Amino acid sequence: MSSGPPPSEGTADALWLRRTVGLSRSCPPSATAFSVGCAVVAADGTLLGEGYSRRDDPRDHAEETALRGIDPEDPRLAAATLYSSLEPCSSRSSRPLACSDLILTTPVARVVFAWREPALFVDCDGAERLRAAGRTVVERPDLAGAVREVNAHLLG
Repeated sequence: MSSGPPPSEGTADALWLRRTVGLSRSCPPSATAFSVGCAVVAADGTLLGEGYSRRDDPRDHAEETALRGIDPEDPRLAAATLYSSLEPCSSRSSRPLACSDLILTTPVARVVFAWREPALFVDCDGAERLRAAGRTVVERPDLAGAVREVNAHLLG
């Protein structure tokens, strides 16, 4: 895996979130789901995993594909940051766990996202769920425009 700057508020978070926006551009188009990118980064800046929606299966969410390639016993996960271009979902019908719940099955302590999920498909409260469970959640609305651009086909 590649590496970059260690996760931190400011420039490093922006760099990693821009990477997730780039990943989201690889999503196969869908009229019923957002295009999302995700990266999981260790405290030292090592990229542990990344992915995007519908990468391996039409039902895949970005967080699933990013976490799927990481050993759940990897000790670096406890200090890792999960970057997602869109707020991790809190409800879905295609899999047993919503992405916010999937994240809570891991020791990942910090989640950073750019765009709060609009109530187009579901009323999302993923950020609130993660915070309530003691995870640090950082929203970067200054980068949300790029995520909306990728998903413009849904916003009509």
